[in-house]
Amino acid sequence: MKSSLYHLLFAAVLGASALSLSACNDLLEPTPVQQLPDGQAIADAGSARSATIGVYDRVQAYYQLNWPVLGFLPGENVRFNGTLNQFLQIDQNQLSADNVLITEAWTQMYQAVNGANNVIAAVPGLSDPLLPAAEKNQLLGEAYFLRALVYFDLNRGWGGVPLVLTPTRTKENGRGTRRSTPAQTYDQVLTDLTQAETLLPEAATRNRAVKASVRALRARLHLYRQQWSDAESYATQVIGNANYGLVTPYRAISTAPFGSREAIFELTFSNADANTMWNNWFPSALGGQFNFQPVPAAITLLNDPTVGGSRSALLGTTTIAGTSVTYGNLYSRSAQRDDPSYVLRLAEQYLIRAEARAKQGKLTEALADLNAVRSRAGVPARTATTADALLLAIENERRVEFAFEADRWFDLVRTGRAGAVLGVTDQRRWVFPLPFNDLVADPDLEQNPGY
Repeated sequence: MKSSLYHLLFAAVLGASALSLSACNDLLEPTPVQQLPDGQAIADAGSARSATIGVYDRVQAYYQLNWPVLGFLPGENVRFNGTLNQFLQIDQNQLSADNVLITEAWTQMYQAVNGANNVIAAVPGLSDPLLPAAEKNQLLGEAYFLRALVYFDLNRGWGGVPLVLTPTRTKENGRGTRRSTPAQTYDQVLTDLTQAETLLPEAATRNRAVKASVRALRARLHLYRQQWSDAESYATQVIGNANYGLVTPYRAISTAPFGSREAIFELTFSNADANTMWNNWFPSALGGQFNFQPVPAAITLLNDPTVGGSRSALLGTTTIAGTSVTYGNLYSRSAQRDDPSYVLRLAEQYLIRAEARAKQGKLTEALADLNAVRSRAGVPARTATTADALLLAIENERRVEFAFEADRWFDLVRTGRAGAVLGVTDQRRWVFPLPFNDLVADPDLEQNPGY
């Protein structure tokens, strides 16, 4: 069982080696991860269900450590409290193409894509009386949603990527698939989400995809594409759904391990299938490694009753060698080890709608959405009167609301603010490098400029 950051890294290295060795007989003939076969046969109801759960498991794998780290560590809320170069590169916005976390995240994401492709290809043709049409549609809808989520994340991380839409059976499958543009990649995300919405049920399940999950991801997609009216519309559909609501106190978001009313879509863990992310945040006095540490400015913001309010619960304190130490407490269930990985929750939908409305000049409505999130946190309402002031207030609210989630870096990149806020003025560094091993393996794969 993976119990620490160091174990995770060791597993990543071993996993990458195993993939390379199993993908080909000749080490001089490596295979890019998006071409590695899945090897899972789907022949009946049981194997279809198992394969779909397997896709969730692969998405869970990249959301447990690698993706959140790539989202929060390049920002200004968190620092790496250690000496491992692969994390220092992310912290200092100096990534290289051989970074272990980059390689592992890319691998995990394309494994999830291939799993989804297998479900999408196989399930429609199944004829099993134990797999009724409604469940068939649900499994297909989940696969389309998960593939959309992965390609959305790949696109905001790396820019346009190879769009592999059929199962990989041999190492030749997918070879010669060049990178799509960012616009083409987002087009595919939209296509998958549109298909998923027609197939999935109206339900309140929070750890498996339903129609509301699709609508929430669509709202985020349209926000990233600056399609303000569509972002507002889809966020409104989710906000108006009686199955969801902002919860108080703020801590209640994470104390319900299998989904509070605020959770739209999250990836759940159990003691048997543990989320070890807490271990990277907790100090040694509490049994952790303390690899990630809130910076003083973030601690000040969260502890400010007019800014953080009840979100100060994201921080914990303990004493080490007679000195009080503050640590991140989002992943607080260290005993149960069943903290979820947060993907979509209702507060984001309010802030998506606030930003979309502000961009359309609907300042009163935008301010109301912003203040709904602030009211839940117990902080005073904002009174911004101009679009620019309101957009900055929304940006700052997102910084606090999602302080230790996979958001801050991507927010600053999508708004073009990474240079002004973080000092990362070389825009080539606003996307990640493609893994070196894949570039060597596939001559049709092009590296991002600047790496």
